[in-house]
Amino acid sequence: MISKSLEEYLKTMYVLKKQNGEIRVTDIANKMNYTKPSVNKALNNLKSNNLIIYEPYGIIDFTSEGENLAKKIVAAFDIVYLFLTEVIGLKDNQEQIMNEAKNIKSAISDETLNKLARYTHKELKLDENECCGYDINKEKCRNCLNKISKKNMLRM
Repeated sequence: MISKSLEEYLKTMYVLKKQNGEIRVTDIANKMNYTKPSVNKALNNLKSNNLIIYEPYGIIDFTSEGENLAKKIVAAFDIVYLFLTEVIGLKDNQEQIMNEAKNIKSAISDETLNKLARYTHKELKLDENECCGYDINKEKCRNCLNKISKKNMLRM
């Protein structure tokens, strides 16, 4: 198990890879508002845990284990964020909501997260045909999150 801080690095790196197609130290530092030496230290920790492939001054990539963990971290964050914004209606302070989602995600078990996801789907009235069945370990619910976003856009 890695620290919350390293989880945030993995999440940020996963998002950067999806956005840019590659991951660089400078991009991570800019996105997280950290110094390059801090980023390098974290990358070396992730590398020693066999989660990334990294050589100084090079492009960073995930190992298959690292990419799977990053996807799991992003999915867990998404479901908690969705619960906070769409189920209980937090809307005003996006920075606070993001921080709370990050903290909650880090504090709960996979079992609790799966139950939270099922509850969120029930509350948002996603029927069996719309929901693929959330399981944090199988990364199934990205499609459901996209459907919810589209439904909410249509309501506006």
